[in-house]
Amino acid sequence: MAAPTGTYDAPFGRMLTAMVTPFTSDGAVDYETARRLATYLVDEQRNDGLVVSGTTGESPTTTDEEKERLLRAVVEAVGDRATVVAGAGTNDTHHSVELARAAERAGAHGLLLVTPYYSKPPQEGIYRHFCTVADATALPAMLYDIPGRSGVPIQRETLTRLAGHERIVAVKDAKADLFEGSQVIASTGLAYYSGDDTLNLPWLSVGAVGCVSVIGHVAGAEIAAMIETYRSGDVAGALAVHRRLLPVVSGIMMQAGGAIMAKAALSLVGQPAGPMRPPLVEATDEQLARLREDLITGGVKLSDEVVT
Repeated sequence: MAAPTGTYDAPFGRMLTAMVTPFTSDGAVDYETARRLATYLVDEQRNDGLVVSGTTGESPTTTDEEKERLLRAVVEAVGDRATVVAGAGTNDTHHSVELARAAERAGAHGLLLVTPYYSKPPQEGIYRHFCTVADATALPAMLYDIPGRSGVPIQRETLTRLAGHERIVAVKDAKADLFEGSQVIASTGLAYYSGDDTLNLPWLSVGAVGCVSVIGHVAGAEIAAMIETYRSGDVAGALAVHRRLLPVVSGIMMQAGGAIMAKAALSLVGQPAGPMRPPLVEATDEQLARLREDLITGGVKLSDEVVT
């Protein structure tokens, strides 16, 4: 299935949110709320893409069956007007292949493949892992370089080799190495996406095509505006948006982790996403109080009634 918002230079769109997975009060995946949340993110927060079952979606604690059902729900809700990217990366190549094929069956437009975590494979192992998963479907793939979670980076030489694979087309970068990323962008056809909300504008300045955001749950429209403003040549205007969003980034990303605080932020704007699955836990009252202040300072309109 062709991505509805992809372009040659931005194959998955430009403004994507790594969507949380809503749960019911008893801990089951809430597919109906997932449909409503996806619709809100696309229609109100101006996301032209969504990542489903990434780390922010608590993918380590959802089953393969839940992942496929969740993906189908999101595709049904917004797949005609937003690119839906399925998280299919694990530290088991065979399991990742199975997830990738399930995502293709469910109608995903692309795959997000994280560096195999915990095992700390050598670069040759990382290269073979990504190629094997990319070979398993006809879907384009975005590599997720996040050594803070995976334990190992995807080195520049490995990224250059991987760029030769016809279905490996993009990188979500959370490595925060703008110089190395600039070198990869300059020497390959890989499309770079900022995977770190603290660096969305800096990444655009060195050639990134868009963002995969967590704060996009409540500030997606603002980030989309920043991207458009920057691309139009109005750097000062983009910088103004970047600065306006600093408290939002701080409130969501600098306290208890993106998934926890994204769900808390959603509750404050009247979009319920339910509880966390262990080992993650809900935000504390102190964290919620600071989050509320940061969102208000950042211009996020809160709901009159907090919804959980």
